[in-house]
Amino acid sequence: MNTVPLQQRWFDDFAVGERFEFGAYTVGEQEIVDFARRYDPQPFHLDEAAARASHFGGLVASGWMTAAVLMRLLCDHFIPRESSMGSPGIDELRWLEPVRPGDVLRVRTEVLECRASRSKPDRGVLRCRHELINQHGRVVATLVGLGMYRRRPAPGPAGS
Repeated sequence: MNTVPLQQRWFDDFAVGERFEFGAYTVGEQEIVDFARRYDPQPFHLDEAAARASHFGGLVASGWMTAAVLMRLLCDHFIPRESSMGSPGIDELRWLEPVRPGDVLRVRTEVLECRASRSKPDRGVLRCRHELINQHGRVVATLVGLGMYRRRPAPGPAGS
C-alpha cells in the first residue's frame, strides 16, 4: 500500500488498480442558476417552475456544471500540485443522474493505466475512471480521463 499522500505523488507513485474516494461538495440552487445563465441557459437549469414542468420534475444542474464540480474535487483532493502537467483529454464523459440543489457529491477514482512516455522520459500518463456520487450513493456522472504527471526526480548527489 502506497502511503504517499495523493497530492504529493509523482507518476511513479501511482499503480494500476488503486482506488480512492474523496470530497464533499454541496450543490447550491443559486449556483445552478448562475452557471446555467452564463453557460447552459436551458429552462430546466434556470427556472424552478419551468423545471417542474419538464421531464426532470424540478431544477437540475447543467451536465457541464456537474463536470466542473468533478474537476474541482479532483483539484482539491487528487491532482498532485507539483507533478501534474495537465491533461491531453478525456476518453468519455457520461451524465447518468440529474444533480439537484442540495445534493452532496463525492468522487471515487480508480487508476486504470500508468503509461510511461517513450519520447519524454521525465513524464507519464495516468488513465483514471472517476465517478461522481451523490449522498444517496448513486453515481451521477462518470469520466475516464488522462492526466500527465512528472516522474519522481532523481535524488541529488550526497552532500549537495
